[in-house]
Amino acid sequence: MNLWQEYKRPASISEAIQALTSATGSVMPIAGGTDLLLDLKQGRHAPVHTLIDLTFVTEMKALELRGDELYIGAAVAVNRVATDPLVGTHAQALVEAANLIAGPQVRNTATIGGNVAHALPAADGTIALTALNAQAEVASPTGTRRVPFTSLFAGPGKSSLNKSEEIIAGFYLPLTKKGQASCFKRIMRPQGVALPILNCAVWLEREGEIVKDIHIAVGPGGPIPFRATEAEDTLRGQSFNEETFARTLEALLGQAKFRTSARRASADYRKHIVGGLFSDVFEAAWARAE
Repeated sequence: MNLWQEYKRPASISEAIQALTSATGSVMPIAGGTDLLLDLKQGRHAPVHTLIDLTFVTEMKALELRGDELYIGAAVAVNRVATDPLVGTHAQALVEAANLIAGPQVRNTATIGGNVAHALPAADGTIALTALNAQAEVASPTGTRRVPFTSLFAGPGKSSLNKSEEIIAGFYLPLTKKGQASCFKRIMRPQGVALPILNCAVWLEREGEIVKDIHIAVGPGGPIPFRATEAEDTLRGQSFNEETFARTLEALLGQAKFRTSARRASADYRKHIVGGLFSDVFEAAWARAE
């Protein structure tokens, strides 16, 4: 049985949207295909009538400064994200996350937009972008619009986008200023290319010994990418010491909804290790911001 009937390669976002909306039968956008093609071959996804290949869309492969923001097209390969100096300067957490996605061959093919579109609450690139306060650019028949990054997700593996007429075109990230930095780390099983048991990204701004501002993302901390906003509020404007760390961790544990996964770890184990992981990530970002 054929996994698809038609394969289209638009050269622009407008052509991609036209192809999506005019397709007969089921339709799916595809970029690197490292998730979708495997799902199709293994029967976890129903056969698709039309695949729309986005890797020839020039606008979606841009990685550049746009005013006071960094723009990363959704079709940019993960390995390019991991090695580009602009990303290294302004989004170190995303570099560290990208370097942990699968292996080198997959990173050369997989795209940052695909990592997000798969809508997993612990996807490494997704957690980094959550902490970096990214905005997504979404294209539809009415044009493009910016949306808050976490609004892209409806649940585990479920995107809020209408895949028959909307695509993620790219991401906008604020540029790093003096006193700001980020970091990403994860805990995983020590064999091969492993999925994360738990990951964490922190973006912060320091003013002397005071945490002026902070974003904390943990995966999986809920059904969609999790921002620990209550922990952020606890730490913002404070100095980081044993007392404030204890209160911050208490707030994080009170807000996060850790779950048990037979393939990864129990909820109790994740609760046990999140404090050490958060401390390591925070301290690395704190030192970079000095």
